[in-house]
Amino acid sequence: MSSVLYSLPATGAWREGDPPGRRQWIPLSSPLPLEAGGELPGAQLSYETWGELNADASNAVLVLHALTGDAHVAGPAEPGHPNVGWWDDLVGPGRALDTDRWFVVAPNALGGCQGSTGPADDHEDGKPWGSRFPKIMVRDLVRAETELADALGVRRWAAVIGGSLGGMRALEWAVDQPDRVAAALVLCSGATASAEQIAWSSAQLHAIRSDPDWLGGDYHNLPDGRGPHAGLGLARRIAHITYRSPTELETRFAAQHQEGEHPWRGGRYAVESYLDHHAHKLTQRFDAASYVVLTEAMSAYDVGRGRGGVAAALHRITARTLVGGVDTDRLFPLHEQRTLADGIPGDDGLRVITSQCGHDGFLIETDQVGDMIRELLA
Repeated sequence: MSSVLYSLPATGAWREGDPPGRRQWIPLSSPLPLEAGGELPGAQLSYETWGELNADASNAVLVLHALTGDAHVAGPAEPGHPNVGWWDDLVGPGRALDTDRWFVVAPNALGGCQGSTGPADDHEDGKPWGSRFPKIMVRDLVRAETELADALGVRRWAAVIGGSLGGMRALEWAVDQPDRVAAALVLCSGATASAEQIAWSSAQLHAIRSDPDWLGGDYHNLPDGRGPHAGLGLARRIAHITYRSPTELETRFAAQHQEGEHPWRGGRYAVESYLDHHAHKLTQRFDAASYVVLTEAMSAYDVGRGRGGVAAALHRITARTLVGGVDTDRLFPLHEQRTLADGIPGDDGLRVITSQCGHDGFLIETDQVGDMIRELLA
């Protein structure tokens, strides 16, 4: 199969022939069975690593990204990687994830668009999956990551760490594969998707699907780089409001006009320019269909499904677990992390990140997150 970093504006997806950067790949079981039914044939997972695996494979740490993240946790922007690593301050010699000690592994989520199989990739018939890409769940992402662990020879992770969608995956690892997780850090996530989270996500999905170039999800071969860029940009604007806090937005922007512009004469407020900037950045590197697939997976998440409910599921965890949240997070508010911390056996209390930045605090407050990682790995 052909593997689909950003080169075609219509897809926002990595394609075979683009610079690989630090990416490596493994093939997945074919066909890969899926929780919602059906299967995914011919799939692969891309990943990056830092450090060296020791002789008994006991020093491996799995780091899991959020919705629009990828495997590039650390390292510079370069051909193959349009952005600096999203936790660049945390990975490297002497850092919280000390690569002189730990073998750090970061996969791109199944369904994504940075080397792992997603809707922009080719089906076995040679045409993009597009609307035919099957519904995948968080458990399917973890099932794919389990095959990555097997391929690397990692029987048990020293730690599994993630925030937001990555936090859902870290929690799922600890519940579904308790014998394979020694420690876990679950950040800015919850046991189930809340009604408000689903509602925010629904508005974003409607924005994408209302774009005339969405074409039911079958836009990947449109000429001239066309695609649902406007819809994806609007979805990102909606999402980014939930990622930050009202206090931060008011402190940074208030009702100021963008410099050189005036809203009364067709210009923008400063906060509008800010949202436009983040919308543009995302449309340059991400595929709208992957955004839909992974957003739907988050909305469907319930750690207790088929396990006797949330409480019973959390009691399956044997890993030493830390749960953390941001005090200004309005997308995954602290009470959701408190439910996890109270329900996981042996957890000694919620860790709170102090930040004005809202949900994105787990990406921005790297000193506080680093302290949690050091505590977890001590």
